[in-house]
Amino acid sequence: MARPICLLFDCDGTLVDSEPLLADEMATALNAVGLPFQANDYIGEFRGARFRRIVAELESRHGRVDPTTLEPLEATMRANLNHRLATELTPIEGAPEALALLHDYPMGVVSNGPVNKIRTSLSATGLDNLFGNRLFSAYAANCWKPDPCLYLHAAQEMGYAPAQCLAIEDSVVGVRAALVAGMTVIHLNRYPDVEETPEGAIMITSMFQLPTVVARLAREMAPHRTAAH
Repeated sequence: MARPICLLFDCDGTLVDSEPLLADEMATALNAVGLPFQANDYIGEFRGARFRRIVAELESRHGRVDPTTLEPLEATMRANLNHRLATELTPIEGAPEALALLHDYPMGVVSNGPVNKIRTSLSATGLDNLFGNRLFSAYAANCWKPDPCLYLHAAQEMGYAPAQCLAIEDSVVGVRAALVAGMTVIHLNRYPDVEETPEGAIMITSMFQLPTVVARLAREMAPHRTAAH
């Protein structure tokens, strides 16, 4: 049966538990060029942000680094990270179970990461068959969250108007991007004691809660059935 809404999932921290690995590799890379950074800094301050934005912020605090080092630095960091994703990555608790119950809905992945990282992450956790090629990378679209254009691009490619889309995000950066895009947003807030869900988003604390919330929202969003053109 055709569903009235499209589900757009963030990847890191929403579907797969990649953020500890990313933060660790990022710390190694940034410290190598003299930018002080600990893995906890990513989780605490920069979660969901683009790597180059993090570099720019650290440079504003600690001084500029040789720009010719940044491209090979990022390439090495991503190569190391992809190896660890392929061998160490696990899904977010409850994500496989939630996706199994939601498989009838059109679904895509919307991520600030490169396409090969998205593919590696989904393949390593056995989630790749659920999404096929419906993977929308900021690097391919040349548009990064919190700018809403990545979500708008994904909705258009999926054939849905923003009002028909339900975004599932764990980072405030991603939540805000989807809200500005005009979507209904579920915030997977796994750190509710330290992170506040932005106004307008619906908070859950576990992916096990997602199918029930989606079912309710699908009923509420049923009038918005006309696909985007």
